[in-house]
Amino acid sequence: MTGETFRELTSKEIVILDGATGSNLMKAGMPRGICTEQWICENPEPLRILQKEYQKAGSQIVYAPTFSANRISLSNHGLEKEVYSLNKQLVQISRSAVGTACMVAGDLTTTGKQDVEYENLLDAYKEQITAQLEAGVDLLVAETMLGITEPMAVLDAAKELCDLPVMCTLTVESDGSLFFGGNIYDSVELLEEMGADAVGINCSTGPDQLFSVVENIRKRIKIPLIVKPNAGNPVIDETGNPVYSMGAEEFACHMKRLIDIGADLVGGCCGTTPEYVAELAKLKVSF
Repeated sequence: MTGETFRELTSKEIVILDGATGSNLMKAGMPRGICTEQWICENPEPLRILQKEYQKAGSQIVYAPTFSANRISLSNHGLEKEVYSLNKQLVQISRSAVGTACMVAGDLTTTGKQDVEYENLLDAYKEQITAQLEAGVDLLVAETMLGITEPMAVLDAAKELCDLPVMCTLTVESDGSLFFGGNIYDSVELLEEMGADAVGINCSTGPDQLFSVVENIRKRIKIPLIVKPNAGNPVIDETGNPVYSMGAEEFACHMKRLIDIGADLVGGCCGTTPEYVAELAKLKVSF
């Protein structure tokens, strides 16, 4: 996919992304505290089933489960030498699930560390992106970023390696502040200047808490705006599992309002399922 093709797509219609991966895999039996990426490679069928359901529900882009498959995060599990193998396998699993029926995005996320030198971040993301490109991703997404430095590194790394579109989303507090300092508004402007093809927010909170944030982001950027929030705020049940408060229809109702004030690409994060994506897909009828 080229940047021009991406711009044509987002200028014509609301683009439907996928929903949560991790919370659904835990329902399918994935244990807590393990390396998610390794578990999926060893147990690919739950991911295949989930992504097939997202595609059937209306997702035009699914995120390959390459989330934390960078050398810095993988070192927490002693798997830092498996970057190439894990990324390639994970992209291939997603492709086997959806074929050419929708696009597969190579997913890159935060290392969770604020003290990593920029050059080390750049090298880690270049290594990860190289494997994803060889596996045949259609575009790249930097998501659930906690500050501005890591998505900047993703953009710089991608620029050195390819001309695929790059989407960037950060996780925010309800007032737009970022967990690693700064705010979403200045950050999206900078990422646009650096060449991001779309920017926005994911995870964070429920869509009902994001109206002001989305409205103010829209005022600061000209490129497409991504909104991929959680299914409301979770409560922890007696077994220690998070239970999300917002059903699919209510979620879609709030997302419709966010589309009305400027969201161009929409999906769901923690707690959402193919049912939520199906409700989002219904919104396209009115556009």
